[in-house]
Amino acid sequence: MPSNYLPDPSSVRYDGDWNHRDVHANGIRFHIVESASTEAHPADDAPLVLLLHGFADFWWSWRHQLTALAELGYRAVAVDLRGYGDSDKPPRGYDGWTLAGDVAGLIRALGHTDATLVGHAEGGLVCWSTAVLHPRLVRSIALVGSPHPAALKSSILRDRHQRGTWLPNFLRYQLPRYGEHRLTTGDGFEVERLLRARVSGTWSGTAEFVDTVRRMRTAIRIPGVAHCALEYQRWAFRSQWRPDGRRFMATMREPIHIPVLSMRGEYDPYLFEETIRRGARLSPRRQVRSIPGAGHFAHQENPEAVTAELAQLLG
Repeated sequence: MPSNYLPDPSSVRYDGDWNHRDVHANGIRFHIVESASTEAHPADDAPLVLLLHGFADFWWSWRHQLTALAELGYRAVAVDLRGYGDSDKPPRGYDGWTLAGDVAGLIRALGHTDATLVGHAEGGLVCWSTAVLHPRLVRSIALVGSPHPAALKSSILRDRHQRGTWLPNFLRYQLPRYGEHRLTTGDGFEVERLLRARVSGTWSGTAEFVDTVRRMRTAIRIPGVAHCALEYQRWAFRSQWRPDGRRFMATMREPIHIPVLSMRGEYDPYLFEETIRRGARLSPRRQVRSIPGAGHFAHQENPEAVTAELAQLLG
């Protein structure tokens, strides 16, 4: 395949024990992937679980949980977030308010009145914001490597070790065009570099890791994806000096009283345990769990352990 080949958005529609659909919500089209219904629990009658991926990723991140949660009787739906995969890539809407509106709209568009939200990294931040801004639609949330936004900001300001792992790439990606170039050149090698730096050494030596890297490197090169992915981080940076950003962070400091499950890979080198545990008063019903043998992508590195924790939360 030539190096200048640009993948089609439909290239992320991988076959498996699931169905691909397009759903319109909050003014745009989302590509969703839904677990095949089990005979005992038709999907439309089962409790909804929405799975939200992180930076430079796409729905494939949740392949293990899609099938495992279906077997437990839940309607599991993985989403290509705004700007990713085969979802629409509008020029704007990457602020916390709109992203929470996307999830709220998806819950309604799927015919439900509420859902449990599960998110990794930036997808987890969308879970937090949706729980605060649309509390009636969220039964509970589960996070993988995703601290509360206010806790993350506090850790970056106060903890030099957390600042050292998190801030350099965040600031580097603020430069116009530089981030897009970095993510897409070399057939998306930057995505592989980030992944290798953040997962456990055990998983990085597996065939599944190699296959996951290949798919992620393809997905980031879909036209528009790299730019949209970076817009999430650029809004987070720019908004700190704007009224809407200050208002958003003030709103996010309102405590939520639904069940919260916060998971972190035992060997996560990117987000430290102290960062995950900060902000206990903001979610008084939160439980923190360590996922054995995993790094920052615990839901892929040790999917059985993550699914077991989700089952306990959902049950």
